[in-house]
Amino acid sequence: MFTLVVIIFFALAFGWLFTLALTIYGFAGRKYLNGKVEGTLPKTSDVPLVSILVPARNEEQRVLADSLRSLLAQDYGSFEVIAVNDRSTDRTGEILQSLAEDHQRLRVIEGKEIPAGWLGKPYAMHQAFALSRGEWILATDADMILEPATLRIVMEHIARINGDAISLIPHFQAETFWERVMIPAWCWVFLMYSIFFRINHPKSAGAAAIGGFFLMRRRVLESVGGYEALKDEVMEDVRLAEMIKRSGARLSTEHAPDLLRTRMYSNFSEMWECSTKNWFSGMKFSLPLSVACVVNMYAMAVVPPLVTVASAVALAGGANLWWLFIPAAISWLLQILVLALASRRSGVSAVYAFTAPLALGLLYTMLLDSGIRVTTGRGVTWKGRRVYERSGVRPPRLDRSTASVATIEQ
Repeated sequence: MFTLVVIIFFALAFGWLFTLALTIYGFAGRKYLNGKVEGTLPKTSDVPLVSILVPARNEEQRVLADSLRSLLAQDYGSFEVIAVNDRSTDRTGEILQSLAEDHQRLRVIEGKEIPAGWLGKPYAMHQAFALSRGEWILATDADMILEPATLRIVMEHIARINGDAISLIPHFQAETFWERVMIPAWCWVFLMYSIFFRINHPKSAGAAAIGGFFLMRRRVLESVGGYEALKDEVMEDVRLAEMIKRSGARLSTEHAPDLLRTRMYSNFSEMWECSTKNWFSGMKFSLPLSVACVVNMYAMAVVPPLVTVASAVALAGGANLWWLFIPAAISWLLQILVLALASRRSGVSAVYAFTAPLALGLLYTMLLDSGIRVTTGRGVTWKGRRVYERSGVRPPRLDRSTASVATIEQ
């Protein structure tokens, strides 16, 4: 038993050492899309029309007006903005209408009642897409703030690489304690996913996208079935990225913290609500996979610091537990180094890396809560709506990821 415990804890330490190497490799190889490019597109209407689709539900207390103004201030020569008031119960509709009175590019539509089988956001996007005219479609969110040159720079970039779709990862603002604890951990998990699934490799099935900036050719979106093919998806951005990549289209996901930013949450409650909405979907609604991930992360992130503290107390009392303290402490130290790197890249003080066990433990507790809620039919809540409850829209089948998709050539 003694030997087995020693082997387990040294294996955990080796696992974090390998993870640290991967993290350094991932950050070192990360390329950023920014404004340091030569302008090739004119700031005139002699460019492809881009339709910007913005779903908005209960955004009164957030940055709705600033977000729309940043979209309308783009220096790209040809675009339209279609905002959908997704049956808000606050002043979102009034704010949108007020902006539309001062900006001819902005068209506001009142969202219709959600049909059976649809979730709210996909249906809002479906309505906006039906009214759009652009050769290119930009799906975004009402909490995203873009620099004026963002759309032009991205259109130049996608023309240069001959791409069909691109999603930008923004700077995630972290202003409160819980944001500074959780956002670096979330960004690190995304980095690991990006590395393991090679999301930008054309021959890899791995795909990812951020719904706050997802630009694609209209014909690409139509070829995969539009938003109707995503009507029951709570993570429609990721599923759409997977479908686009399977179709043979050229998809890339780029980091662009200098071009756009967002504040995903303003408090812990919003953080929990958003995470429980998304995380189980990210596991393709597989409870066994989710439980396995939760157990693995608890073992990797939570157990080492607990054992380190407990064994240190025992050592102080005279017990000979150096064989346990040393590998556990090494695991904890390496974990702190990994999250320190993620914190610095997220614009958060490296001091918050000491909360790594708390952050990672909470993230995967959110996953567990999400899986239990969806599996049992209790559902999760998002902006006043129940999602995936027993009496409503249920999760898509697990084989959705292998469903047939028209190729881009077709």
